[in-house]
Amino acid sequence: MLRLEPLTLPGAALGPENPLPAFRDPRPDREVPVREGVPPEKREHLGRDTGFRVLPYRLQDRYTRRLEPLTFQSVVLENEILRATFLPELGGRLISLVQVADERELLCRNPVFQPANLAIRNAWFSGGIEWNLGLFGHAFSTCAPLFAATFTAVDGSTGLRLYEFERCTRLFWQMDVTLPSGSPWLVVHVRVLNPSETPAPLYWWTNIAVPERPDVRVLAPARDALYIDFDLHPHGFGQAQLPNLPTLAGADGTYAEHYPFASEFFFQCDATTLPWEAAIDGEGQGFIEASTPPLRHRKLWCWGQHAGGRHWQEFLAPGGRPYIEIQAGLAPTQLHGLELAGGAEVQWTQVFGAITADPGRVHGDDWDEACRAVEHVLARRLSAEQLDAFDTQGRASVDAAVDQLLLTGSGWGALELARRSADPSARPVPAAFAFPETTLGVEQAPWLTLLRTGAFPEAAPEAELSFLVQPEWAALLDVSLGEPRGNNWSAWLQIGIARLEAFDEAGAETAWRASLSQKPTAWAYRNLACLAARRGQTGQALADFDRAWALASPVLRRALAPEYLAALWEAGRHADARKALAALPPEAFEDDRVQIWRGQIALAVGDLDTVEDVLGRDYAVIREGENALTDLWFELCARRLAAEAGRPVDTDLRAQAARTCPPPERIDFRMLV
Repeated sequence: MLRLEPLTLPGAALGPENPLPAFRDPRPDREVPVREGVPPEKREHLGRDTGFRVLPYRLQDRYTRRLEPLTFQSVVLENEILRATFLPELGGRLISLVQVADERELLCRNPVFQPANLAIRNAWFSGGIEWNLGLFGHAFSTCAPLFAATFTAVDGSTGLRLYEFERCTRLFWQMDVTLPSGSPWLVVHVRVLNPSETPAPLYWWTNIAVPERPDVRVLAPARDALYIDFDLHPHGFGQAQLPNLPTLAGADGTYAEHYPFASEFFFQCDATTLPWEAAIDGEGQGFIEASTPPLRHRKLWCWGQHAGGRHWQEFLAPGGRPYIEIQAGLAPTQLHGLELAGGAEVQWTQVFGAITADPGRVHGDDWDEACRAVEHVLARRLSAEQLDAFDTQGRASVDAAVDQLLLTGSGWGALELARRSADPSARPVPAAFAFPETTLGVEQAPWLTLLRTGAFPEAAPEAELSFLVQPEWAALLDVSLGEPRGNNWSAWLQIGIARLEAFDEAGAETAWRASLSQKPTAWAYRNLACLAARRGQTGQALADFDRAWALASPVLRRALAPEYLAALWEAGRHADARKALAALPPEAFEDDRVQIWRGQIALAVGDLDTVEDVLGRDYAVIREGENALTDLWFELCARRLAAEAGRPVDTDLRAQAARTCPPPERIDFRMLV
């Protein structure tokens, strides 16, 4: 049975997206050091395509800690054994999987919607099962709508299809979800398609939040693990034999209670034909997932038992239960970059359900025996042949047209289909990806005009802009610049953004200066400031930020304020920074990032009362691994100690502050202390 149901949660509204383009890291690959024992095959492709990249998407960074009732449309699939609840408007998140007989929740369900700064686009929320396609990190779509539709499976039953066009890697993807009558398994068949001629980065991880308790053990069919080695700089990987990890001084790493800090490790399930992962408590009850081999590798993530980890848990899910994540991915770790060839696709099937196993064996000292105990139970309920049958059925249905569109995603899929239909050399996209033209909206309008007329329309400087950076659109923009109607500041601005994303710094600068020659705008000056800062030209960057600030609309000023304040602070122009702060409207002044810079600037001029005021607030947009608030706290404490002692702040006083002035829990987001 499939039905739509409204679901109301206490939540913090996402708010409008940040209007400014967030440029990619000039290094597309990351440096990932490894220990000597990591074999050569596990070193291949480490760090490839894992540099920060968000365009053509915009950041989602305008949420707060203010909770109010928010209503989402959920899609519920139910049979006699399981009830699954999806939120298509939030990346298709499976927020609940209930065992019907005893109403036992198998996942860790978040009682609120509280975004936090953990995703590629910033906003992310915890709980349930998240589907991550795109690049390294929580997906572009994790707090964005997907298309949701019904389809008819090969056995005649009704399934749920969740799908979208991922416009950074330019991949089409779908999840066909079925819950057969009488089945103990929720079945998800995934297809990722690259219809382009060129290879595309391929990244997929299924992230599953399950309850964290001292007696919960996480198991997967692997002896070898790649673990995070914090002694390497930057952090890299070592290889160990499960269940004991060097980072825990040899303690059993399959229990989250053993971690004094946030950490993770990756099960290397290379030898199995039926990859799985389970989280099972001391009574032998738990959750298990399994998949066909393309989705081969598994991971355990935990926040750790320290103050920062506990605070993260409460921050993300006020009033909820602590959780850990068990994850399944295509690559040995999340820092291994894979590719999907042009014209290729990849498919797999993953199933989810409850498990009951012998607790004595599962929690025994013999790791291999513990895994066999799980596999013994799993084999009675799901053989490799049965999983292959699910996969065969999924592949037979994957091209089926949708029956009824339930909810819509973005208009970018429809725009891409329109672009491809105008390009005789473009490969066709299967009809399973139904993107109605009615989803085309304001964001797509200028690009549709470019496609149909060959000229990119000029925007008002205060208008909200959307971005496209893929080569095909950049080529159309180049053609547009040769047309009288298309040779305008907007087209030059957009081609500059596309050029910088393609690592053409000189071309980007030329384009933005051409944009300014057509019309001086805050957009072009701000982009030039970012380019100058990237080149280490701090004086030029600040001069361009000054010009951008003078021309910015109120909407742009709010987005520009943290960047401008950072540039003023770094240049030592503290008085100008305070003037800029004083001139901000209340909504911009209360922005989290603005307030953190307010604290930094106040500290620089010795205004400790303002620093205290800044630290007395609650914050929503602290990044995972960011210590800005606790650093500010310890420096404030050191300054207070120095004033009491009548001497300048020195290393000894800073060390004393770190020992004797524990930060308030509400500002403690540290990951390793």
